[in-house]
Amino acid sequence: MTIRILDREALSFDDLILVPLYSDIKSRKDIDTSVILKKSDGTELKFQTPIISSPMSTITEAYMCNAINSCGGLGIIHRYNTIDHQTKLLSYVNSDIYKAAAIGASGDYKERLDRLVEAGLKIVCIDVAHGDHVLVKEAVEHIKQYHPHLFIIAGNIAGGGSYQRLSEWGVDAIRTSVGSGSICTTRIQTGHGMPTLSALIDCIERREELKKLGKHTAYIIADGGIKNTGDIVKCLAIGADMVMLGSMLSGTRETPGKVILDKETGKKVKRYNGMASKAAQKAWKGSYSSIEGVTSYVQYKGTINKVITEITSNIRSGMSYSSARSLRELRSNALFVRQSVNSHAEGLPHIRNRK
Repeated sequence: MTIRILDREALSFDDLILVPLYSDIKSRKDIDTSVILKKSDGTELKFQTPIISSPMSTITEAYMCNAINSCGGLGIIHRYNTIDHQTKLLSYVNSDIYKAAAIGASGDYKERLDRLVEAGLKIVCIDVAHGDHVLVKEAVEHIKQYHPHLFIIAGNIAGGGSYQRLSEWGVDAIRTSVGSGSICTTRIQTGHGMPTLSALIDCIERREELKKLGKHTAYIIADGGIKNTGDIVKCLAIGADMVMLGSMLSGTRETPGKVILDKETGKKVKRYNGMASKAAQKAWKGSYSSIEGVTSYVQYKGTINKVITEITSNIRSGMSYSSARSLRELRSNALFVRQSVNSHAEGLPHIRNRK
């Protein structure tokens, strides 16, 4: 037997850093973080900030969709509920915004899809752990046959070959990386995965090759492992069109669930479930099988408007260091350098507390 090993390293966010460039930007108010995604019929979906809230049961329902849209982003209602409940949630989303919801690729997904379309669905996310799969291909074919007006998001995937296949299937936007989420244990449980940065780089390179051949190319959504706005800026600089956030938006007022008081710390917290965790599976379907996530409690952060405003402000700051007034300029100007473990450590707060 021949053991196949790719001759390249899998890079994480901390392995690369952007190099500051000469800038003539005098005010960050001049920096535009908006992004436009085009449907196959030419219809434009415009967002003021390139942020999508993840379709997780403790992140996105109708309240979050409406709130994050008012901040210029997009929310996708999770699928971990009954068809009636998800349809009702979608009906609560303001009719003048992009209604988006997730479905699976097996089971009741066709009926769920039909009901969501009746409720005004415009963007559908095929939300599965392994996006490069025949069931996803069949789901895409079904959507394009019966609901061709929908903008299709699919994933997650680990590299360029998967990106090319999903693009050829006709997917409009693709989520990258496998096993990178903050409460995901896929790599530990299955031995499979790919860091977001490496998956992203591989997909971007393949997209450029396909563009030269005049073939359809899907938009790219960086999803998983994003810990801070520096990681977001790196994703956008490499070429991601948008980023999907879970943990960075967790604990906000608009996420599902109650604010509770942690008796040990005295601080307000909210629950945050990995969708393949035991708790999430039991809440959704009353049982659990392969456990590839954990449950955590995160500190209460206040309103999503406060969080998104801060994130967007930091994105603008990051863009200014690369002398970029738009995301297109950021991708054109970006210069990366590899950094050592010590270099990364030096960039972290390291002042010692005085006694």
